[in-house]
Amino acid sequence: MTEVLFFLSAIVAIAGAVGVIALKNPFNSVLALVVHLVALAMLFLLLHSEFIAAAQVVVYAGAVMVLYVFVSAYVGEEGETWTSGGRLQRALAFLLAGSLGTVLLIAMLGSGLRGLADAGELPTLEAGFGGAAQIGELLLTRYLLAFEAASLLLLAAAVGAVLLARRREDGIAEGPRVLAVTDLVPSAGTGSMTEGTRGTLAARAMEADRLAERVIAERTSAAKKAAEQAEAKDGDGGGA
Repeated sequence: MTEVLFFLSAIVAIAGAVGVIALKNPFNSVLALVVHLVALAMLFLLLHSEFIAAAQVVVYAGAVMVLYVFVSAYVGEEGETWTSGGRLQRALAFLLAGSLGTVLLIAMLGSGLRGLADAGELPTLEAGFGGAAQIGELLLTRYLLAFEAASLLLLAAAVGAVLLARRREDGIAEGPRVLAVTDLVPSAGTGSMTEGTRGTLAARAMEADRLAERVIAERTSAAKKAAEQAEAKDGDGGGA
């Protein structure tokens, strides 16, 4: 039964990884990535790493996927048009991809060959290996650099999503935001979310009315000045 679950999880994980890069719709790619992460969690369960499996589902398939959904919503289905960099760039891309694939293949074959060793040659693990305490100690000591690099990578992804949204014509509107004093004053009552929303909407309506009155006053003043200048010109022409 364990072997069957292993092969099923491995096949689903590979299919999900291929779907991430093969599907054109970004939301479908995110769903394929969720399937891939759940399959990886099953593989961790087969290795008796319950904490890592739970973190895989809660953190990556849950919280991080929400970030990816927001990124997909910001970017939208219409991506930017990428131009080809020429034969040199294509050759370099194939060379790097082939090198990376060769390294990963060698690593997988090496791990598989070590797994076929005798039981007496396998390393013995202490009780509680893979728990929260052991993983936290490794993340804050031996793998601290990689842990912080992953944090910075997620931060860069969030900032990049906002920048991509600003570059779109219908993205985030840039410009000064007018904040009225009434926005800082809570509405009377129980202080519920509905009352707060109503108070904010009312404050924005009042600010829009004040802005409209200011524009009308400026236009009236400009029209009056233009009329006075026209009368002065007519008077000068009549006198001449």
